[in-house]
Parts: sequence; C-alpha cells; structure tokens
Amino acid sequence: MDVLERIKKQVDENPVIVFMKGTPDMPQCGFSSRTVEALKACEVEFGYINVLADPEIFENLPRFADWPTFPQVYVKGELIGGCDITLELFEKGDLQKMTKDAVSA
Repeated sequence: MDVLERIKKQVDENPVIVFMKGTPDMPQCGFSSRTVEALKACEVEFGYINVLADPEIFENLPRFADWPTFPQVYVKGELIGGCDITLELFEKGDLQKMTKDAVSA
C-alpha cells in the first residue's frame, strides 16, 4: 500500500485523528501538545499517528491535504487544520460539537 493510501485509510477509519509529533502522552513539540490537550478536553476518543516514527508519513502528509505543517487534525475525513485552528475551534465550542458528532455518527 502506498503512503498516501495508508494516510487515507487512517483518516477514513478514525472519526477523529491527529497526525502529530510524538504521542498524546509524550508530545514532541508544543503545537502537538496544545492540540492534543484541546482534543482530550473534548472528552472523545481520537486516533493519532506519530509522524516522527514514520518518516514516509512525515514526508508525504503535507501533500495529502496540501497542508504544510504538523499537527494536522481530521474530523470525519476532513482536515480541520493545525494547532491554531484547532484551538480557535475549541475556544468557540465548535471543536467539542464536531468531535462528539463525529464519534457518535
């Protein structure tokens, strides 16, 4: 399976997923850490991919959704954005609704 197919499979199989540096318990950058904290505060299960552990995903994920940076958060198969957008959505209460809707669908 090629790398873009692997990425698509992960995005399709997880209602909420974050591609991040590190893991939710051990984030490896501040942006990933803040993003995961917002997702955890939504109190929904979410998948994650540690892009540092998979160089092929690290190199190709920016091409997948034409988004150059990490982390990248996907909800119901759609890229919602990186750290800043995720935190903005959380502060407005939109992230909580989006993620709850995604996991209950």
